Amino acid sequence: MAKASPQFTCTACGAVHKKWAGRCEACGAWNTIAEEAPLSAGPASRTLGGTKGRRIALSTLATEEAPPPRTLSGMAEFDRVLGGGLVPASAILVGGDPGIGKSTLLLQAVSAFARKGLKCLYISGEEAAAQVRMRAQRLGLADAPVDLGAETNLRDILTTLEAERPDLVIIDSIQTMWADTVEAAPGSVSQVRSAAHELVTFAKTRGVSVILVGHVTKEGQIAGPRVVEHMVDTVLYFEGERGHQFRILRAVKNRFGPASEIGVFEMTGGGLAEVANPSALFLSERGQPAPGSAVFAGIEGTRPVLTEIQALVAPSSLASPRRTVVGLDSGRVSTILAVLESRCGIPFTGLDVFLNVAGGMKVSEPAADLALAAALLSAREDVALPPDLVIFGEISLSAALRPVGQVENRLKEAEKLGFTQAILPQGTKVEGGAGMRVRKLPDLVTFVGDMFGAG
Repeated sequence: MAKASPQFTCTACGAVHKKWAGRCEACGAWNTIAEEAPLSAGPASRTLGGTKGRRIALSTLATEEAPPPRTLSGMAEFDRVLGGGLVPASAILVGGDPGIGKSTLLLQAVSAFARKGLKCLYISGEEAAAQVRMRAQRLGLADAPVDLGAETNLRDILTTLEAERPDLVIIDSIQTMWADTVEAAPGSVSQVRSAAHELVTFAKTRGVSVILVGHVTKEGQIAGPRVVEHMVDTVLYFEGERGHQFRILRAVKNRFGPASEIGVFEMTGGGLAEVANPSALFLSERGQPAPGSAVFAGIEGTRPVLTEIQALVAPSSLASPRRTVVGLDSGRVSTILAVLESRCGIPFTGLDVFLNVAGGMKVSEPAADLALAAALLSAREDVALPPDLVIFGEISLSAALRPVGQVENRLKEAEKLGFTQAILPQGTKVEGGAGMRVRKLPDLVTFVGDMFGAG
């Protein structure tokens, strides 16, 4: 393999010479020409070789910049999940199950932004323009100044965007887009990656905000290569159970705001309605106190949300008892059952266990451990917990209760909804004197003894 030829550069003016000389012909300086190593070794056709690039401008960490301007849509729940509004030249990926309401949500959002003065385009690759118009008429959005197009050819879409110069573009969906430079079917990994790269690059270079709709797999992840999630600025998941009217828009990645923020909507005949107080909605169907029910005060993003954890424990006729979990981490449930049996002496052998979070909510916070254990014990002992009691705390493998964060926000939300007492881990610092009776317990054994006797 031929060795790369050396490169000589003038340290005074930066002129490049093929060989060393005592005097630079560009600036006339003497003894300023020095040999430079190439950027990378190997043939120039496969590596960077010795060709120099443009020097980039550097700044310090102390450089202050104004926060990016944001545009509010007027949909408070949607703006909350975005981090406080839409940022110009941002790329957003929205995923969700088929039929969950992604197109309905984005049609309402793009109409709200258009009425705020933004020039908006809605490009549909799955539905005809007439179908989108019918949905807009059903939602009462036919008068919104939104330009509509139905196309899947990426080259035609980018040409249209270059000519129209919109402020916001909705691409529904990224799996239907195809680029004529890629020899693959629409929806394949290479096509999705190429289409997402072109659209995100266009958004950054032209100052256009782009919202991409993505399908999800059976596991609930956005279909296609994970590199698409790394390309965009924000990744949102639209979740909800078909049997419930509640829908949750959850941010799992956001470069312009807090991750894990949620927005709660209610599916109605006229579209998606915002839910300003999700705690009251999730607890609205809670009737008389019943065994197996415990109220957990959780934190979703920046807002406190109260949810009801329901448990049912019944004798099993199977050799391996069933463990059915909806809305909770099944691994966490198995850990809590093991701690109850090993540390507290409460067996669940030969018992079927069913757990559910009311309203279709999904809880992944470790602070739900104590409420989960309370629901299990209440169902097993057939003893109802007080209706005005809220519980939260993390359980360690030694059965000790560990403090959790944002205690004041949890207690304030519970007090606002009429709860008067709470059970917390010992060591929790409660400031501000919330008007509730707070009981602090050191471990799970003490909790079992105080609430359910000796077990």
